[in-house]
Amino acid sequence: MKYKRILLKLSGEALMGTKNHGIDSDRLTQYAQEIKRAKDTGLELAIVIGGGNIFRGVDGEKSGIDRVQGDYMGMLATVINAMALQSALEKHGMYTRLMSGLKMEQVCEPFIRRRAIRHLEKGRIVIFGAGIGNPYFTTDSTASLRAIEIEADVVLKGTRVDGVYSADPEKDPNATRYSNVSFQEVYEKGLNVMDMTAFTLCQENKLPIIVFDMNKPGNLTDIVAGKEVGTLIN
Repeated sequence: MKYKRILLKLSGEALMGTKNHGIDSDRLTQYAQEIKRAKDTGLELAIVIGGGNIFRGVDGEKSGIDRVQGDYMGMLATVINAMALQSALEKHGMYTRLMSGLKMEQVCEPFIRRRAIRHLEKGRIVIFGAGIGNPYFTTDSTASLRAIEIEADVVLKGTRVDGVYSADPEKDPNATRYSNVSFQEVYEKGLNVMDMTAFTLCQENKLPIIVFDMNKPGNLTDIVAGKEVGTLIN
């Protein structure tokens, strides 16, 4: 096993599956099965999930919602997704803890770094909801920050494409995929990986990022085993 402790970042949109919004139960089950396979290797695993399938703070501005208010609404959307993922994981026999950047004790523990690490050491999957609890920060930034705080070996960004490309592969058929790229090259070439705050956090703390296709069965387990999947940024 190449990595002992990882942070998996999932987008909220990924949970939509074939739907236009909300949560697709089939996709949720698929992710739970993939995560269980990886967890069964003895991995320590934390997860950050977005909320774009329910509400996006930035989009809220277009409808007249104040940016700060919209961001808090987006944080609540991530908690809904985190609770759904928690239920799916527990249904598959895994032990979990949901920790929140906002106080809501009835459904989540508050995020306390030492407690999060202890949960991981005890074999529980820790899901981080509600971002970092502050507006103007994305769930990508949450993933980077939490990964650094829990001393993860790598951030795995699960997407619907199989890595980082020179252009958007869904729009440009000539886009080329990178198997390995440096932080500096990502800056210089303007490659779309994460928002700049999240990306800089990883670079400054020498935390590698792997961008991969979460929807392909076996990819997550292959990465944990050390196989070359997706794009490694280091």
